[in-house]
Amino acid sequence: MKTLYNKSFLKFSDFTSQEILYLLNFSKILKKKKQKNKEIKYLKNKKIILIFEQTSTRTRCAFEIAAYEQGAYTTILNPSDTHIKHKESIEDSIKIFNLLYDGIQYRGNSHNTIKLFKKYAKIPVWNGLTQKFHPTQVLADIFTMKEIYPNLSFFEIKCAYIGDAQNNISNTLLEAAKILKFQLTIIAPKKYWPKKEFLEKYIYNTTSKINNIQYTENISIGTKKIHFIYTDVWVSMTENENCWTKKIKDLLPYQVNENLIYHTKNPNIKILHCLPALHNQDSILGKKLHTLYNLKNGLEITHSIFKSKYNISFQQANNKLHTIKALLISNLCIFDSFKKIFK
Repeated sequence: MKTLYNKSFLKFSDFTSQEILYLLNFSKILKKKKQKNKEIKYLKNKKIILIFEQTSTRTRCAFEIAAYEQGAYTTILNPSDTHIKHKESIEDSIKIFNLLYDGIQYRGNSHNTIKLFKKYAKIPVWNGLTQKFHPTQVLADIFTMKEIYPNLSFFEIKCAYIGDAQNNISNTLLEAAKILKFQLTIIAPKKYWPKKEFLEKYIYNTTSKINNIQYTENISIGTKKIHFIYTDVWVSMTENENCWTKKIKDLLPYQVNENLIYHTKNPNIKILHCLPALHNQDSILGKKLHTLYNLKNGLEITHSIFKSKYNISFQQANNKLHTIKALLISNLCIFDSFKKIFK
């Protein structure tokens, strides 16, 4: 799609519904071609810089492998590798990147930083995560939803996000639901509903004809006739630990567990999680939380449910490779005939 060429992806609403649907279709084709060992390298000799001010596992791996398998070169910059913002302005750094690279991926805390990247960049900028949005993650999420239910339109898909809804995933899901019109229910205590700027922008009253986004504290109501439950971690090692006790106490009733699965009344319910998940004690943070709060079976999701047939988070993580490929190719290449791609 020509409108995607040289276009940045800082938040989901940067793209139209037609552009998102195109990327999903393209991702499906790229995944099939890879499985058949018939992948075409569209990004030969392209150069991409990947900047990680925040640590990353899945996003970094997906961008690196997507670029490599498509024939592109990558440069990785961690906080200790760069002068950006410390000894050099963002504007000066981006001027260099414009001369050397074809695209920039940025993963960091401040969304204002990536907005400045876009302001000075003459090349596409991709958001690998900021405090406000995580569009490259949610692109893989909705691709996974359609992969599970290929015969359902987005209008028919029902997803519930449960837990702390004041983060980049819930913000991006709200944007995605508004654009694609799938049914999204935020299930959380009111104090953990999206922050005011998002709540007011993405709330519809019950008389609205477009009534696909709902908010509730009631688990039974929120999980009725849904296809997907989406959850994310409630705490982070970068947070002030003083807030953990109250937060965990408030959110434990919203844990994804056997009782929640029962409430959905759907034996084919699927669980989405962008990972990492604190479902056991096999990590430093997981062990710390289980010890501090006398947890027996996970935090935002129980170990038993995480290991069950309901959990599709690893399918979700793998799909990020294909959606990022579609994104990179569409933003960095312009084709004479798009029919050739979809053969």
